[in-house]
Amino acid sequence: MISISLVMIVKNGERVLARCLDSFRNVVDEIVIVDTGSTDSTKAIAAGYTDRIYDFEWVDDFSAARNFAFSKATKDYIYSADADEMIDGENIEKFMALKEAMQPEIEMVQMVYVNRHEYTTTENYERDLRPKLYKRLRKFRWVEPVHEAVSMLPLVYDSDIEILHMPENAHAGRDFGIFEKTIKAQGSLSERLRHMYAQELMLAGEKKDLDAAAAYFDALAHDGESTEDIRTECYCVLARQARLSADVNGFFKWALKNVSTAPCSEICCELGQYFFDAADLEEASVWFLNAAEETEAVLVAASGGEHAYEMLAHCYEKTAGLHPEIKEECLRIAIEYKAKAKDNRKA
Repeated sequence: MISISLVMIVKNGERVLARCLDSFRNVVDEIVIVDTGSTDSTKAIAAGYTDRIYDFEWVDDFSAARNFAFSKATKDYIYSADADEMIDGENIEKFMALKEAMQPEIEMVQMVYVNRHEYTTTENYERDLRPKLYKRLRKFRWVEPVHEAVSMLPLVYDSDIEILHMPENAHAGRDFGIFEKTIKAQGSLSERLRHMYAQELMLAGEKKDLDAAAAYFDALAHDGESTEDIRTECYCVLARQARLSADVNGFFKWALKNVSTAPCSEICCELGQYFFDAADLEEASVWFLNAAEETEAVLVAASGGEHAYEMLAHCYEKTAGLHPEIKEECLRIAIEYKAKAKDNRKA
């Protein structure tokens, strides 16, 4: 049987830490807690489960903190945990079975991350596979029968173990601060971080966050080296920022740039929301229908399904209230769209 170190970085997690550690304590063989500056009882709670508690000065860099935490692990594999997640009885049994049967050549195990959408920041789906278990000491392997080379790709196993992600609040404000600091220091973001910044802005950004990001995405939108995919993401962020700022000319400038090339569900939803707010329900429903059934999402999956159908239902409900002569038909259609929204939520 393999041995496992549960490793986590924490800060002010007193409300959820015990729930997490109680659920995992009989699955793992070691618990390593790295505290990044708690001012509550987080460290005292952790001390009830382990003496492997370390302090790490927070430097707005999750990778630095994770690398430090991983360096303190001593077991065969490392389970990377967040304080706001837990595992239930059925999945504890699956995890124990995995420990018994794990083949030594497996270097990474993915598990099903089950999200709560109340505090969504970057998650598009209620369930998605994520790497959670890592081999601590990785062995290199030679591959290919000729022109041999060292394989740098890990051997990954996709398990059906479910990890429940149950946050009690959103962390988008913290994330946006790190994005802004990184852009100021480096002048740009990696392709991966740029995509995640745009995604998080569309999922959880407030007007002030979009205002702070506007100059960066405006520059990218005008950069001749930006691909169409990058510009599309920029148009989404900039159209949302302009709409929230009541900048009508700016809103239509960015929205139409997308519609004239490769329209996406997010822009269709933005147009739908603009007309919905203007009480033009007929025009709003046209754009929400385009979002749901004629276009693809690039940042927010729900804009091409659940959200668009919910807004269509709202359009028809409002229309029913304004036009008694067609009330029953409008309410019937609204019910149909609510059912489609529910189906898309499950998907």
